[in-house]
Amino acid sequence: MHVLVATDGTMDADDTTRFATALAGSDGKTTVATIVRIPRRLVDDLRSQFGAQPGISVDGDAEYVGTPSVDTSTPKGWPGDDAVIEQYLGNKRIEIARPLTETIRATGAKAESIVREGDDVESDIMELATEISADVIVIGSHGHNSFSGLLGSTGAKLVRRSPVPVLVIR
Repeated sequence: MHVLVATDGTMDADDTTRFATALAGSDGKTTVATIVRIPRRLVDDLRSQFGAQPGISVDGDAEYVGTPSVDTSTPKGWPGDDAVIEQYLGNKRIEIARPLTETIRATGAKAESIVREGDDVESDIMELATEISADVIVIGSHGHNSFSGLLGSTGAKLVRRSPVPVLVIR
C-alpha cells in the first residue's frame, strides 16, 4: 500500500509513523508531502538585495549572432527566480517533511519526501495522491500555516472530496 502523509510539520512523528507504517505494511511505501505557498515577496526582497538581471534586447540583426552586452553595473550573484524558489522549497522539505520521513525510515520502512508549491492545499494534495497512486492520505487534525484549521477547512474538504480514503490523526 502507498501512504501519502500530508503535513505542515505539526504532526506527531511517533503517532504518524505508527499509523503510516501499519497502513503501508512491509511491502508498502510512505510519501511525506508538504504544500508550500511561496511568499512572492521573498523573490522581490532578494531582487532588491541583488538587483534584477538585465533583460536581453535585440536591436539589430548583428546582435542575433553576437553575444548581447551585459550591464556591468548589475550586482553579481543573483541566482534567478527559479533557483531561489527551488532553494526555498528544498529548505521547506528539510524543515517540514524530513523529520517525519527520517522517523519512518528509522523503523525500517520505505519513505520519501516531496514538497510542492501550491495555493490550493487540498486540491494539490489530491492531485499528488492521484499522481503517485496513493492508496490513502494521512493528515493531522490540527494544522498551522498552509493547513490552518485542518478539519475546519482543508481537512474537511479532503475528507469530502478525496479520491482515496483519508485518515485523520488526532
